[in-house]
Amino acid sequence: MHDGPPAKDASASARVDASFAELADRRRGRLRRYLHRRPRVMDAVVGLCYLLLVTPTAVDAVLDGGWAAVTLLAAVAAALVFRRFHPVAVVAAVAVLEVGITLLHPWGSNVSAGLWFALYALAVQRSRRFSITALALSNTPLSLLYFLTLVGPLERALPNGGPAAPENSQLVFGIVAGITITLSNIIATGIGISVRQRREHEQEIAAWAARTAELGSVTERNRIAREMHDVVAHSLTVMLTLSDGAAVVVRKSPDRAAEVLGELSRTGRTALADMRRVLGVLRDESPAGLAPRQPLSAGNSLAKLLDGFRTAGLPLHYSHTGPALPEDAAFQLTVYRIVQESLTNVLRYGRALGRVDVSMVRADGTVTIEVLDDGKGTVGTGPAGGPEAAAGGSRPAGSGQGLTGMRERAGIYGGTVEAGRAAGGGWRVSAVLNWNGDQGKT
Repeated sequence: MHDGPPAKDASASARVDASFAELADRRRGRLRRYLHRRPRVMDAVVGLCYLLLVTPTAVDAVLDGGWAAVTLLAAVAAALVFRRFHPVAVVAAVAVLEVGITLLHPWGSNVSAGLWFALYALAVQRSRRFSITALALSNTPLSLLYFLTLVGPLERALPNGGPAAPENSQLVFGIVAGITITLSNIIATGIGISVRQRREHEQEIAAWAARTAELGSVTERNRIAREMHDVVAHSLTVMLTLSDGAAVVVRKSPDRAAEVLGELSRTGRTALADMRRVLGVLRDESPAGLAPRQPLSAGNSLAKLLDGFRTAGLPLHYSHTGPALPEDAAFQLTVYRIVQESLTNVLRYGRALGRVDVSMVRADGTVTIEVLDDGKGTVGTGPAGGPEAAAGGSRPAGSGQGLTGMRERAGIYGGTVEAGRAAGGGWRVSAVLNWNGDQGKT
């Protein structure tokens, strides 16, 4: 028995709904798929099934001249066609009609079959409590009719039980019929409740899948936003610094100016390549385009990054202690972006810089990154995400997205990022990343 497709969760995306609909359709056989797509045909099939079940009763009633019972049987079949649209009204009507049929033609074959279809349809659409209540109310009249009515039409319709105990035979027959009707209606209601629960479970899974897909999309957008911030903030800062420096250097040292302009050109091309790669992810809807966290361009490396900042004018000193960084591309990109963001802030906000130290220490499964400068105007972002000026600094701070991005990247590897004024002046950024070989790979 089938009563059409379940109601779709309005919050689920069209793609998730389509996927689950396709899976559900595959589980059905050819006949069920046909009926599922044509609910009107299914309604007609249910009515015909009921007529087939009560055909012996209808034939017997015609032979006895009981046309009223035949009319009521036809009315039950017609009512069942509308059980999908008016389940409560159909259950009530069928319960009353079947009592009337039993009074007119007692002990008819499968007279109570109409309630099976009606109660099933009701249980599929209504709550469990409502369905059980409807079962009790609709089943009681017909069952009591067989349990308690031992005189009148029923008694006269029974065959002669013999001189021994005809009343006992009639009583046993009535009890058995009443119990059979009750159990069959309970089974029909139970099947409907089970179908409803299965459909609700499928809807919950679809909604969960939609929420998961939406969360994944938000996470990916945030990741792309971090990449865009790193690319734009770093590249524009370096390019502006180089262009300003080139205007001054070109008069004093043309050779030095050529080097600065070359670095300006390389920075611009690298930024353009990175932008294209990031924007390409937005156009690529395949999982392969979203999953891996890979460097934005093959030309990116920590050494080239440091050289670029040196060319831009930072008095940069770099030290590395311990084994080399892990070969994992995502981990190296995290280190790259943290150093890039820290040095970009130094370049943007540092004043009277005498030295900028970048140190990398790897000990066992921990990588510590520290960027320290001695400037007198370095501006960073406080721990709470709000702008905070260092000692002697008066320029407004940035939006705070840089430190937030660094913390999010470090969090992938169970790490932390701290930024604030250094003890001897200037600004200090310290990041700790944990690496165990498999952590952080997605």
